[in-house]
Amino acid sequence: MYKNHLKRLFDFSIALIGLIVLSPLFIVVTIGLYFANQGKPFFFQARPGLNEKIFKIIKFKTMNDKKDADGNLLSDADRLTPIGSFVRKTSLDEIPQLINVLKGDMSLIGPRPLLPEYLALYNETQKKRHLVRPGITGWAQVNGRNAISWEKKFELDVWYVDNLSFVTDLKVFFTTFAKVFKREGISQTGQATMEAFNGKN
Repeated sequence: MYKNHLKRLFDFSIALIGLIVLSPLFIVVTIGLYFANQGKPFFFQARPGLNEKIFKIIKFKTMNDKKDADGNLLSDADRLTPIGSFVRKTSLDEIPQLINVLKGDMSLIGPRPLLPEYLALYNETQKKRHLVRPGITGWAQVNGRNAISWEKKFELDVWYVDNLSFVTDLKVFFTTFAKVFKREGISQTGQATMEAFNGKN
């Protein structure tokens, strides 16, 4: 009952209220990133959602588009702007995804939507993470976020799919606030974000 009906109702209701309440902050961050990123405050990227259906995720753009002499993008660490670093550390970059939740692309809670190119790298167990809508936060995020290995992250994602319930979602929802406040697990050791998944790590 919860998984098939109530979860979507809660997602829509909370996302709508969240966007209304956070609208002043949304506007301020948008203006700040507009000037920091040459008029591009938002980041759009294709991500696989429920049943691997591709959608466009919306996030605040925390990195600029600076390139080296050969025309290649600089590393994530070199492109992360000061305001972008603050927005990422405080998880404010996730706010626009409430729009994805309203549209039905995402849920508030579920496995994080990753890159389409990873689809071919998953084993049969890891593919189960796409049996539910991806989330803004999830079981893996409150149990390590980017500070844990890909293998552990997928293990936690599959555990969530197998144990999805109102109680589990409630626990993730409130634990997320504690994690954001402590700024835990935002990046991997020695990395600005998280190293790419190659099917082995």
